[in-house]
Amino acid sequence: MSIDVYKIIKRPIITEKTTKLREDNKYVFEVSLDSNKNDIKFAIEKMFNVDVESIRTNIVKGKLRRYGRYEGYRPDWKKAIVKLSKGQTIKLLEELK
Repeated sequence: MSIDVYKIIKRPIITEKTTKLREDNKYVFEVSLDSNKNDIKFAIEKMFNVDVESIRTNIVKGKLRRYGRYEGYRPDWKKAIVKLSKGQTIKLLEELK
């Protein structure tokens, strides 16, 4: 498989809600719109050297934004909620608490 993992996983999503999900061993990432669950699982396992138990994906619709008299929509984006196997963590994200 010659997949560039950095094109699949764009960035982690760090909010109060996603920080609360870490207690259940779940991490949230922004991923590319055309990636599927198998691609996301491969990329997470390769980037962070962990075992992925399950993945849930969601396409977030872009919001309407106005700039003066002009209006437009922000782009749609996809997020993935990744549940890791028991006892595993992603060290980089745990340091951001």
